[in-house]
Amino acid sequence: MTQLSSASGSDSGVSRGLWSSRFAFILAATGSAVGLGNVWKFPYVTGENGGGAFVLVYLLCIAIIGVPIMMAEVFIGRSGRHNPIGSMRLVAERNLSSPAWRISAVIGMIAAFAILSFYSVIGGWAASYIGHAAMGDFTGGTADSIGNLFSGLLGSPKQLLAWHTLFMALVILVVSRGLKGGLERAVTILMPALFLLLLVAVGYATTTGHFGEAVSFLFTPNFSALTINGVLIALGHAFFTLSLGMAIMMAYGSYLGKDVAVGRTAVSIALMDTMVALLAGLAIFPVVFANGLEAGAGPGLIFQTLPLAFGNMPMGSLFGALFFILLLFAAWTSGISLLEPVVEWVEENSNMGRSGSAIVVGVLCWLLGIASILSLNVWADVTPLAMFERFEGKTIFDLLDFFTANILLPLSGLLTAIFVGWFVAKESLKADLNLSSGMFTLWLNLLRFVTPVAVVIVFVYNLLA
Repeated sequence: MTQLSSASGSDSGVSRGLWSSRFAFILAATGSAVGLGNVWKFPYVTGENGGGAFVLVYLLCIAIIGVPIMMAEVFIGRSGRHNPIGSMRLVAERNLSSPAWRISAVIGMIAAFAILSFYSVIGGWAASYIGHAAMGDFTGGTADSIGNLFSGLLGSPKQLLAWHTLFMALVILVVSRGLKGGLERAVTILMPALFLLLLVAVGYATTTGHFGEAVSFLFTPNFSALTINGVLIALGHAFFTLSLGMAIMMAYGSYLGKDVAVGRTAVSIALMDTMVALLAGLAIFPVVFANGLEAGAGPGLIFQTLPLAFGNMPMGSLFGALFFILLLFAAWTSGISLLEPVVEWVEENSNMGRSGSAIVVGVLCWLLGIASILSLNVWADVTPLAMFERFEGKTIFDLLDFFTANILLPLSGLLTAIFVGWFVAKESLKADLNLSSGMFTLWLNLLRFVTPVAVVIVFVYNLLA
């Protein structure tokens, strides 16, 4: 890799560097995109919606929604060379548009902060399960014993707090060290390790005798099993799995050199992210099928169904531990990216420096996470918005998840698509994105007409569902 070169800083004089290579940026952006959504959510929503037909629709949605918005977000970050809010303001001013468009970045940063607060709690679950698997706690387990293990974890505020604290400390440690010593070094270690662990898990899955069944399930379209609801879920998951609408790609794009082709890079990131999701399915479903378990087991697939399977398979303790290390690495890389946009903004608008900004923002996020922890046990009956029928029974954890996924992320992504598609000069976009004339026209038409309509459909559906 070439040495990190310096770039102009922000108005506050903060020195900022550049990713040392295009590959470093791809690893970082893929690390952001690859998270619990790929390893945890994608397999079970695929299982719930009929397999191959869902995967096909999901891939189409990645192409028409995910890639266009990702390119728009990276464009804003690289053009502005500031934190997401500063970049949006600068790009708007250069295009004689209202600086109020920066609300898109504000919404995205609020979403990233809120998501990390409860994402850290779930990351803590993965960390705790590494020890359980390695110590053989799953061995010979029954559905009841594994279920009791999980409910025992959720019912213990002290255990959850300890694991939440550990996870947030890992995230703060990396972000506090800046671009080269923190973000880049972490992803160049964690992402190859994640891919290696995933390949080992897939290799293990081939020994179960049900690998062919899993391949058929994932790649043979069964459109009779795909409902309109399934199509909308694929649409929504394609948007969220690439870390869009969280100001992350704006923050990462601000460290990207002008010599990097944004279009080709965004496609590479989308392909790697999708590859991880599909490999996760190939690692998980053979184990599920070999044990006669339900492919559409829902959110419990990872923390209840798979431990039951690992506990009753040869070398299950070893591969169970490796699987949850994989899950932790995926969560860690995403956690780093969720903290970065807000830390970047605080660093550029205060005198605290990178370490101080990371610690302050991280601790505030950790504190908010405690509310999610308590909502799983002590505050399980606390439902702040129960006066509205739509939110009846929803805890603080549920509400944070609902408002970020269903309101903040789509809104931020929609505003970004409209702003870049309609209010940024075509000449500026074409020069910066370095696309062929035909590809640029396709991208711009997707961003202007197809992507906003698709996001609005998901937005309305999730609000009314």
